Amino acid sequence: MASTQVILKERIKGLGAEADVVKVKRGFARNFLLPQGKAYEATKGNLRYTERLKAVRAEREAAEMAEATKLAAKLKKVKLKLTLATGQGGKAFGAITTMDIAKGLKEQSGIELDRHQIVLERPIKNTGNFDIEIKLGYDIATEIKVAVTANGDAPEAEEGAKEE
Repeated sequence: MASTQVILKERIKGLGAEADVVKVKRGFARNFLLPQGKAYEATKGNLRYTERLKAVRAEREAAEMAEATKLAAKLKKVKLKLTLATGQGGKAFGAITTMDIAKGLKEQSGIELDRHQIVLERPIKNTGNFDIEIKLGYDIATEIKVAVTANGDAPEAEEGAKEE
């Protein structure tokens, strides 16, 4: 299998970031990376050019880290309320998953997260209060508070408040 070395111009998921010298199959480099302007051939002259790319990469990573820190501060204040579908006798149908938490965050607080950033050992299948860890990258993590109620709990609580 023929392979060649290229210098990446931009971040490519699963391959690397700016200024990385990576070894790829010759066809991938010739047919995709080079024509699309995503990489250069790794020649001696181009290797000297990597210093500028490293500066661009450092600047981008610093901006992403600052953004993640700001987002962590916002998420720390969030108290998410989710409803678990239950049947007669309080038996749960389904569960609260990372997808449900991400959707709830977007709807209730306007914060958009990738569901893969939410750390959940197993889906939530009961009611109560939970602390859910969120990993934002660059070793920045935070927790959000999630209150899970059964879909039958809210009306009963409102009726009890009206009777008093």
